[in-house]
Amino acid sequence: MTQPPGPLRPEQQQELVRQIGAVLATQLPPGWGRLRVEYRAAGRHVEADLLVTGPDGRPRVLQPPPEVVRLLGVLRSGMYRPGAGTWLGAILVFEPGLESPHVDFVRPDLEPPFRQQPPPLGFQDELRFFPRTDEHIPGWLRDRAGLTPPAAGGSVRTPRIYDGLDASGKPLVRRQPLVPAEAERVLAYLDAAPVILASRSNGPDAFAPDRPDAVPMNFRTDGAWAWPGAVAYYLREHGVPPDPDLVAHIRARRFTAPSDVPEPAKDLALAAITGEDQTTV
Repeated sequence: MTQPPGPLRPEQQQELVRQIGAVLATQLPPGWGRLRVEYRAAGRHVEADLLVTGPDGRPRVLQPPPEVVRLLGVLRSGMYRPGAGTWLGAILVFEPGLESPHVDFVRPDLEPPFRQQPPPLGFQDELRFFPRTDEHIPGWLRDRAGLTPPAAGGSVRTPRIYDGLDASGKPLVRRQPLVPAEAERVLAYLDAAPVILASRSNGPDAFAPDRPDAVPMNFRTDGAWAWPGAVAYYLREHGVPPDPDLVAHIRARRFTAPSDVPEPAKDLALAAITGEDQTTV
C-alpha cells in the first residue's frame, strides 16, 4: 500500500479536496446541482460511492472516477498521525457556487457504514499500515481486528490442562467434548495466537506415556489468556477439550485470534506463566 513520504499540511489537504472536485466536475453533465462522495476504507478494503443531483433535483448513483478514489486514498494516508491512526470514512459534498466543499470525517469511535463488511484481515492491515497506540484503538476496531482488550484487573488467565489425576496418576477429563467442526476452529485459534515463550525441546504426553518427547513446550497468548502448547496438542492428538472457560472465551472472540498483542499484555501473560499465581495443572 503506497503512502506519501510525510504528513500533509492543511493547505495540501485542501488542495487534494479541490483536485477531487475538479476531477468530478469534468466528468459530469452540465446542470448538476450537488455531488456527494462517500469513501470508506480498512487496510486494502476500499469502498467509494458517488451521488449526483441532476437538474431535475433527483439524486442518481454513479461510479466514482478511479482518479477520485486514488486522491481520496492519498488524502487518507497523508492525514495519518503517528500513534493515532487516520480516518476510515469520509463524506465530501460539492455544490455549484460554493468555494469550499463540506468535508466530514467519520469519528474514530464510530464504525463507518461499510456496504460489505471487511474481513478481520482488513482491519488488521489497517493497524499495520497506520499503527495506533492502544488508547487510540476504539472498541469496535479492536473487535473487528480480532484483538483482545487489555486484561481486566491487570491479570491474564491460564487454563487447566485436565481436571486432576486418578489414584494411578492418570489424567482425568470431566468436560463436554467438542464437535469436530468446532474443534478445528478452536485449534486454529490456539495455533494462531502469538508465541510469547518457546522451547526447542518437547515434554512427555500425560495421556500416552510411550511418547516421552511429544508435547510442545511453548506458550501463546491472546492478551486475556495464556496457554501452553499442550492445550492444542491434547485436543489434536487425544480429543481433550481445552478448559471450558477458555473455550467460552474463544467462542466469544468469534474464533478469531489476534495477530499481535500489546507488549504490556505480553508481560502480564509471561507473569501468569512463570509467577506463583499460575493455575495450570
